[in-house]
Amino acid sequence: MSYLEPLFWLALLKIIWINVLLSGDNAVVIAMACRSLPDSMRRTGMVLGAGVAVAMRIVFTAIIAVLLGLPWLRIVGSLALLYIAVDLVLPEDAEDGGVAAHDNLWRAVGTIAVADLVMSLDNVVAIAAVADGNWTLIIIGLVISIPMIIAGAALIMSLLSRFPFLVWAGAALLGWVAGEMFVSDIKVLDYFGEAAVHHYEYAAAAAGAVIVLATGWAISRLKGSAHTVGPHGS
Repeated sequence: MSYLEPLFWLALLKIIWINVLLSGDNAVVIAMACRSLPDSMRRTGMVLGAGVAVAMRIVFTAIIAVLLGLPWLRIVGSLALLYIAVDLVLPEDAEDGGVAAHDNLWRAVGTIAVADLVMSLDNVVAIAAVADGNWTLIIIGLVISIPMIIAGAALIMSLLSRFPFLVWAGAALLGWVAGEMFVSDIKVLDYFGEAAVHHYEYAAAAAGAVIVLATGWAISRLKGSAHTVGPHGS
């Protein structure tokens, strides 16, 4: 498919649209991971995070056939995503305030990278199908999507600043995605059957959201109690 053909540009528009539709979860992760950075570093964190997200998708598209054929991969990925979701809602320890700004930045980018690693498996399938092996299409479409992801993250971050409870809503969304990912693993499908798994897909997704919220709430309460008591019992 040549870039001179109308089909090339039609496919490119499809890839960009797919990224717009499927990048909402990435924008949530970027916004939540960068919300505690100093104001001067938030934009840098968002740009780096979006770049990491796109780079992950390019790499994943190259090896998607192998990845999706591996059993247990989605289960491991869903557990990692649950951990990330819980970690994003936990209160920061007081001693973390002395961490250098550049350390915070790279920790935020690292969180974005790991989250996108486990969340992009489904996204790249659609992109690869539209591109039909045309790497020019894949790379151009994904690079163009960077400002779209950043814009979405900026909007979500402004909402998180005004409405802190949305942090919990974002974590619940990641838990929902983790639940869906867990039951879509090859081993789960083979064991329970595709029809049964499809029947309980929403229940599994809801369970993932509940696990994140309950775990985050419980750990936050424990941390709050420990800070109240203090090291000397005062």
